[in-house]
Order: sequence, then C-alpha cells, then structure tokens
Amino acid sequence: MCLLRPLSPSLLAALLGAALAAPAHAASQPQPQPQPLPQTPPQMLPQMLPLPDSVPPPRDVAFGGTIRLAVDATDLARHILSVHETVPVPASLAASGGDLTLLYPMWVPGDHSPTGTLDQFGGLVVKAAGVPVDWVRDSVTVSAFHVPVPKGTHELDVSFQLLSPVSPAEGRVVMTPAMLNVQWNAVSLYPAGYFTRRIDVQADLRLPHGWQYGTALRAHGTQGDTVAFDPVPYNTLVDSPLFAGRYFRRIDLAPGAAVPVTLNLVADKPAELAATDAQIGAHRALVAQAGLLYGSHHYDHYDFLLALTDELGGIGLEHHRSSENSGPRGYFTDWDKTFAARDLLAHEYTHSWNGKYRRPADLWAPNFNTPQRGSGLWVYEGQTQYWGYVLAARAGLMTQAQVIDALAEVAALYDTRRGRTWRPLQDTTNDPVIARRAPLSWRSWQCSEDYYSEGQLVWLDADTLIRQLSGGKRSLDDFARHFFGTHDGSFVTSTYGFADLVQALNDIQPYDWASFLRRRLDRTSTHAPLDGFTRAGYRLAYTDRPNDFMTSYEALRHVADFSYSVGFVVGKGGTLSNVEWGSPAWQAGVTRDAQLVAVNGEAYDPAVLKDAITEARDPHAAPIALLLKEGDRYVTIAVSYHGGLRYPHLERLPGTPDLLAGILAPRH
Repeated sequence: MCLLRPLSPSLLAALLGAALAAPAHAASQPQPQPQPLPQTPPQMLPQMLPLPDSVPPPRDVAFGGTIRLAVDATDLARHILSVHETVPVPASLAASGGDLTLLYPMWVPGDHSPTGTLDQFGGLVVKAAGVPVDWVRDSVTVSAFHVPVPKGTHELDVSFQLLSPVSPAEGRVVMTPAMLNVQWNAVSLYPAGYFTRRIDVQADLRLPHGWQYGTALRAHGTQGDTVAFDPVPYNTLVDSPLFAGRYFRRIDLAPGAAVPVTLNLVADKPAELAATDAQIGAHRALVAQAGLLYGSHHYDHYDFLLALTDELGGIGLEHHRSSENSGPRGYFTDWDKTFAARDLLAHEYTHSWNGKYRRPADLWAPNFNTPQRGSGLWVYEGQTQYWGYVLAARAGLMTQAQVIDALAEVAALYDTRRGRTWRPLQDTTNDPVIARRAPLSWRSWQCSEDYYSEGQLVWLDADTLIRQLSGGKRSLDDFARHFFGTHDGSFVTSTYGFADLVQALNDIQPYDWASFLRRRLDRTSTHAPLDGFTRAGYRLAYTDRPNDFMTSYEALRHVADFSYSVGFVVGKGGTLSNVEWGSPAWQAGVTRDAQLVAVNGEAYDPAVLKDAITEARDPHAAPIALLLKEGDRYVTIAVSYHGGLRYPHLERLPGTPDLLAGILAPRH
C-alpha cells in the first residue's frame, strides 16, 4: 500500500489559483506531471543474491583410490535397486576434514540433455566410521550432495535406493519379472572435482537367482548370485550398461575374429529367443558390413544388448562398446512383419564410430553434470540415421525395397512438415534440452528433433552429390572411412568442429561443402531437401495404398496413419496421437489426445475411416463427420477433405541410373 504526503495550505492555494487563471484551452493541453514521490533508498531495494560457487569444477587429476559399488537388483516386485558405495576420502581431505561433494549423474550420454533420474533417487544415508553424517543437498545444483567429512576419515559408506518406475506412467520401466536394465549412472554417486576418466570404480551386482546377463563390462568372479566386475574408470562404467534376464541367449556375431562381437538377448518368453540361422547370419553381416564401411573398430569387444519385450521400457541408446536396444516380441518369430524395427541395431552400432569415437567437441564433457551443447547432432544422429538404414539393407536385416519404402516415409514427413517454414534444422539440435523428449502438442509445427531424419536426407543429398561430381568414383563411404575410421582400435574419443568436417568432405570431393551444409542447416524452407532422391533417380509420389514399411510400422506401433490425407495418426483406443499442423483435420479444429469414437455415425476402426475418406473423394460429398471425445465432452467435427487416401512412395525417374540400388548394395 502506498501513502501520499498531504499538501501544505499555501501550496494548495497556489495550485488552485493557477488552475482558475489558466486559459480555457489548457484543459486539452498536456498537464505538468506531479513531482515524483521520494525514491526508496538503494539499500532498501531487493538485490539478487549471488549464486553459491559450491560445487568443485572437474579437474583432470587422479581421484586416488577405488570406489567400491554394490547394487542389489533382486527386488523385482517393488522395482527397487538398492545401492551401497564405499568412497575413499582423498588424503588431503582426510587430514583436515571438510566438504566432499558427491554428484548424481544428470547429463546421461546419448540423451543429449540432463535426463538423470534424480526424481527416482531416495534413502540417502552417509556414514563415517559407522556414524551417520548429516549431508546437505546443494541449493542450486540439486544433484550435488555436500558431505562434511570428519577429520581423520579415510572412507565414507554411502547407501541409497533407485525407486524405479512401477508402471510406464512414472517413467521408463527397467525391472520386470523376466528382465532388468541396470544403467550405472542411475545407481551411483561420484565425487565432484575430477574428470570421470580419473575415478576408478569396482562394481558388484547381485542378480535374481539363476539369471544371466550381458554387458561390455568383464567380470573377475562370482559368488552365489553376485557378479564382481573388473575395476574400470567411472566414465567406462557409465558407458557399460547391463541387461539381465530369466530367459537369456548369447550369440557370437564374429566367429573366429580377434575382436569379439556378441548379441545378448533377453525376452519376456523363452520362445522369443528362437533365431534361425538365416536371421543370425543377417546380424553377423551387419558386423561385417560395418567393418567394410569404416575399415576400423573402436572397441576391444562389442556387446549388443537386445530385449524382446512388451514390458521393459523401450530404448535405443549407444555406447562405445555396447548398445541398449529393445525390439518387439516376434522380432525373430514374426520376421516378415517386424522389419520396421530392424534398423535400430545398425543405427546404434554405427554410433561406436559416429558419436562415441568421433564426437562434436561441444558434446564432450569431463563429467556427467557438465552441460553439453548439441550443435553437431545433425552429424552425430543425422548421419548415423543414414548409415543405420544403409547398413540394415547391406546386411539383409531389411531388403532394399523395405529401406526405399522407409525413405519415402521420411521424405514425405519432412516435405509436408509446416514447422520447417519458421524453424531451421540447426535450431532443432537444441530440442533435447528444450523438450526433454516429452510429448508435444503440435510436433509438426514445433519440429522437435528433426536433425535425426531430416539430417538423414541431408547426408543422402551429400552422398549422391559426391557420386555425381566424381563420376561414380567416390561416395560418402569414402568419407566415413576417412573421418570415422582413424586410429583403428582406439576408443579414446576424438572431437571435431564444423571446419574439420568440411575439410574431410573436401578431402574426398572438392566442393563448397560449407555453403552446401549451412544452406540446409540455417535456412527455413517450404520443402525438405529432396535433391538426393532426384540424383539417385527417384521422386516422391503418393498413392492410395500404404507401402510395406508403413504397414509394418503401423502394426508394431499399434497405430493407423492418416497424416497425408485428413492429417492425423490414430493410436490405441482411438486416441489421436498426432495432428498435422495446417492439415484438413487441423483446420476443422481437431486436436491431439482426443478419442475418435465414430466416423459418419459408425464406430471407429481404421477400415471405417479409410472407407469414409475414399467415399469423400467426390468433390460434392459431404464432409467427413468425426465424433470425438475430448475429456468429458463429446463433439462432432466436420472435416472437409476430398483428396482420398494418400501414402508416400518413391517412384523411379525413367531413363536415370538407380543410385539407391548401388548405395544399398552389400560391400565385398
């Protein structure tokens, strides 16, 4: 509340006299402003408190001593992983006492954002010589815990629990009755002040009785159901997750090779592990084709971790010597129907070269709590997406026709995406931090992480241009070997910047690659970069029948995709999982998350909607009537659309060479 100071009688009289003497026109003139009220003394105005500088920055010095980490993963019913750590106290701190800061990892490798599961962390108890120590959470860096170490303390006993999700509504499920996924970053704390490569950890894991496991870690012993792993630097531990299961199978993908590659399978049911010789052969061919592409390896062994499940949370996450992957039940047993999921292993395997070994400099950090920047994700993920499809075809995990159908879907998706008119591709590399992969209301307008698959189109464009300029003598294969294949056998990360990338492209084929890339990265446009298809001898077209890839994808995801006709995707229970910005449905007022109940008065199923769209091709036909349930309300929305069913395909351009056939053909 503001209080005004009363005017003195003499000042009041003077003001009244002036008002009476003023000419008539003065009322329309700007009036003098009253004197400002006395200002608040500066010392009384609120000021910003300085942020505490209380978390030691990482230094490239040895921590000294080895952390002993023990994880109990047997509480499957309650989905709880119990953790105990013994943390050595540095000698200088033990001599004087003082603060030891422990960090919970937040910048999880491969997520490109601070996605550490701090919300699932609980029950922290710290003891020194058996006596509890009162830790304090940092008020700014809430993933940091300050521990006042008593003088003379040489180690701390730390215990806590990971309260992992019981259902998908709470986050990704990592424990089921048949399998579990241990990510070491989620079940460990580490000392601040050090590069994680300078902190050694020896981890033990107790598994449910009789379970087997796969991981890039190697064990030096077991006692009962507890596995003791070899000591490794903390960054290597975090980069070496584990799958374990009641039903487990291990397959050698590089028989007789000096550097082993293994496929570790877990499944909801034992029958899902029944891979045929031909199917195993395709996975072995993936290893061989990657070796031919890159001419090197950046691991001393590699472990694919693959969960065939409807219960464990879905994942595709790269690591230097392994990858976490989930596939559908029926991955092997319904082989002809599940091919839309079979580029995943090729994608994550490629990351051993592109992303883990060669990495954009601003995506490397000395520990797991230092922010990263993703300006190069269009290479890290975009080119990996390209090689994922190419290697899947070369290995026989997918046929050439299936990959071409998949590329048609990518081309159509980004060619019709309205958000590209305001948001350049480069800006989408910020999206992991902006959106944290949460559902978006209008994905086609917000654009999300388009650097993945539009990045794939950019690299197809580059590949075909290199082939054209060199008269077929060189290709992006040569760039991959030149850029990602250096220092064979090393798995020490090698960072790069934009200029390094451009130089490497020019080493293969001289051209103005800087301008080529910046045009595609920094400019908005109404259409996707589809020149790669034209050079390859193809064009994007639409018919009234879905291609085989879309059919497989819809079955695996339990969706019906009408994106290119009325403009939405229908998921389980009739829920609209996406509505395309600017589409006929959008213009009529349809929004995502509504439940599609009926079409033209008939209960919804995909066939009913397809028939309605087909019948509405008559320009004189009535609009398509959609009965939608939006929360507690039922609304009928008329969608005026007469274009019929539309599904993307790639058609050959007559009289042109088929470069895609050459790109997707296996190497020898």
